[in-house]
Amino acid sequence: MRLINGINYNMSKTIKTLIVKYLTKEATISELDELSRQIDDSSNKEELIKYIKINHAIDFNMKKFGTDNSKKQLLEYIEREKKTQTRRKAFNVVKYAAVILLLFGLGYFYKNGFQQKTPTPLNTKEMAPVVSIDPINVGSDKATLTLEDGTQIDLEKGKTLHTKNIQSNGEKLEYAPTDSSNTEIVYNYLTIPRGGQFHLKLADGTLVWLNSESQLKYPVDFVEGATREVELVYGEAYFEVSPSTQHKGATFKVLNPSQEIEVLGTAFNVNAYKDEKNVYTTLVEGEVSISVGTTKQILRPNQQSKVNLENSNVTIIPVNVAYEVSWKKGFFSFKGKSLEDIAKVLSRWYDVNIIFSRPELKNVKFNGVLSKEETIEEILNSILTTNSIKAYEIKNKKITIK
Repeated sequence: MRLINGINYNMSKTIKTLIVKYLTKEATISELDELSRQIDDSSNKEELIKYIKINHAIDFNMKKFGTDNSKKQLLEYIEREKKTQTRRKAFNVVKYAAVILLLFGLGYFYKNGFQQKTPTPLNTKEMAPVVSIDPINVGSDKATLTLEDGTQIDLEKGKTLHTKNIQSNGEKLEYAPTDSSNTEIVYNYLTIPRGGQFHLKLADGTLVWLNSESQLKYPVDFVEGATREVELVYGEAYFEVSPSTQHKGATFKVLNPSQEIEVLGTAFNVNAYKDEKNVYTTLVEGEVSISVGTTKQILRPNQQSKVNLENSNVTIIPVNVAYEVSWKKGFFSFKGKSLEDIAKVLSRWYDVNIIFSRPELKNVKFNGVLSKEETIEEILNSILTTNSIKAYEIKNKKITIK
């Protein structure tokens, strides 16, 4: 065994290899056993933190790794991994670099706004999930296109669509500009169901990503020089707007029953779900103005506006945009989110109904970055690491959190 500057390099190589294999879901049961032993060795604490910080760092507090409780939670999670590894897929290591921070106790779990000081002993029998034989599918690229004459076309992977100015490969829908002298505006609708998402390129070159349970109304083509308008009827969408300089100065507007957004050319996210009490607009780059009634607010990059649907009040706060738009890149980013809010997000992506056996569970806070490619069982197993959640039960498309 060779020590250099107090670091055990033979052991370091072993840990690095095991971490990467764990992240990519390629670790054998014996390797998972070895990883458990390495984590359980308190002498590895400093090196493990240093390696994760350098190679897998995300915006999470890392101070409390190595506490008895966080170590215990990880070891229990690895045991569950060993039992279910045969049905898991291997994903890209970059995607799972985010998850490792959660699993190593670097994402924290709070209840009623503060961390529990005395962990509740975990009863493995009580924590055992109950799952029905009917599988719940991970969300995928799918949508329904409604043409101007009312015709509906299902879009999904493996199905192609080609018309004079529309084409789709089943994962993306693209419109080509038509005769610019045309002054008649014709609208299409793109509707994303629960358990779906889709990418859209408008005729002016604007790119739109639509999240689950969303609907966008937009022109087949835009009138040259006139304001370009689309309507987010409901749901969530991320926009990369084609600059006004490429369209004779024509501005771009996103309408919604609660607000109007005007832009010249920028990237932003709008969250306007029907079951939410607020509408959120997050600016990634550029500048937009938010109009609610007679109130008009300017939004700068890394800011988010919140429109209260009950009283139409508008507030602006600074945010980490990476968390707000992570859904577009295939992640769930839950930073201090309540399980009630998380349940809404998961319900849309996995097309399930989630209920709580006890009302107080809705207020439990959870921090974590998880892949949208994970199964619902994998997501729920991560949430089980909080002391307040004992188990979950899946029956058909209903999940009960206990």
